[in-house]
Amino acid sequence: MKKALVFISIVFSFSIFATEKLLEVEKRTINIYHNTVPSVVNVSNIRVADSFFYGKVEVPQGAGTGFVWDESGHIVTNYHVVQGGDNFVITFHNNKKQYKAKVVGVAPTKDIAVLKLIDKPDNIKPIQIGSSKDLLVGQMALAIGNPFGLDHSISKGIISALGRKIDGIGGFKIHDMIQTDTAINQGNSGGPLINSSGELIGMNTMIFSTSGSNAGLGFAVPVDTVKRIAPQLIKYKKVIRPGLGIGVLTDEIRERFFDRKGAAISFVDPDGAASKAGLKGIMKDRYGRIFVGDIITKIEGKKINSKDDIFHELEKFEIGDTVKIEFFRKNKKKQTKITLKQL
Repeated sequence: MKKALVFISIVFSFSIFATEKLLEVEKRTINIYHNTVPSVVNVSNIRVADSFFYGKVEVPQGAGTGFVWDESGHIVTNYHVVQGGDNFVITFHNNKKQYKAKVVGVAPTKDIAVLKLIDKPDNIKPIQIGSSKDLLVGQMALAIGNPFGLDHSISKGIISALGRKIDGIGGFKIHDMIQTDTAINQGNSGGPLINSSGELIGMNTMIFSTSGSNAGLGFAVPVDTVKRIAPQLIKYKKVIRPGLGIGVLTDEIRERFFDRKGAAISFVDPDGAASKAGLKGIMKDRYGRIFVGDIITKIEGKKINSKDDIFHELEKFEIGDTVKIEFFRKNKKKQTKITLKQL
């Protein structure tokens, strides 16, 4: 017994001695890792496929990272991590048990998804949530994830830029993306980007690289976006947002047929907000002649050039808000006010 106590005392003393030799910034990184890693999970995406010999079989579709959002067992990750999957398996750090999860809701336009653990560990620990509103270029950023299947790795860098617009998987640009040189590789998707206080500031989403590996150019969805979207997915199973109730021509078609910048309306939902305000889409008379619809150029004074601009400008408002719309009809500038309705 005495020998065991002596051995433990020696190991403890050696550990303290080793820690004392570290720089303060190293100690902080170590503490952040140990405090955060219990909240970071591996997400395995499994698809059910038909096999000629064995019938239906489970086929691994891919893997990524996620993080614990709340004590109820909700896991936040990227939409593209869960896309196309039928079953999902979650694993935690230093826990050999595999936990099944189901999709609660997805927001493809923001590349965000929320899963719910069917069975969860007793000591589940939500990640510490911060803010992305006051981030500064140059401040430290850390990423914890599962790059190339190497579980719970940490990498460190800085915030390289803010406010980036990056093409997302949902057909719209994701605005206000955080650019970082923190190493983000395949498997890091859906994992947390953390500040020097150990707070979540973003969700690692993609890299720009010709080889598929990190080249100092990674991007993360800001946590303020996640804080807005995740609770809606948990409560409503979808994103609740305001809209005009219109269809918009693609930029390519608009540029081919119209010499005016703006968002050219293709159709108007008869039950939508735009219809009530009198906006018109493309029309055809009984002789087959096509008449140009309205072209929206501004919303609340902000220039509109595309469907993407409309989508992101309306995100600033709530259902029931009234916004001023400027548009052109037969080359005449007009304006109206529209009360936004739920899409």
